[in-house]
Amino acid sequence: MSYITIFSTASNIDEAKEIARELVKEKFAACVNIVDKIESIYEWKGEMQEDSEVLMIIKSKEEKFKTIEKKIKELHSYEVPEILSITITNGSSDYLNWIDDVVK
Repeated sequence: MSYITIFSTASNIDEAKEIARELVKEKFAACVNIVDKIESIYEWKGEMQEDSEVLMIIKSKEEKFKTIEKKIKELHSYEVPEILSITITNGSSDYLNWIDDVVK
């Protein structure tokens, strides 16, 4: 079984909570941590941008990535939302078993 952590930013806390609740309710993710008030500096359409954003840290299974990506794009206000997956190579067996129990 392959486990993943997905990083995604949102424009505000309400948007992040809406996405997180939907992912957990639908059993696509076991948990979503929300980190409020991060500062992002990036280039968008040729111009330097500086924005306050909210970071979502999503724990799930690799097989759910495409479903999560689709759901985030459906609910997100950004034209191109950040959706980056990192494979979990090691983790507490108790925690990983919990992900198995929750994500269907």
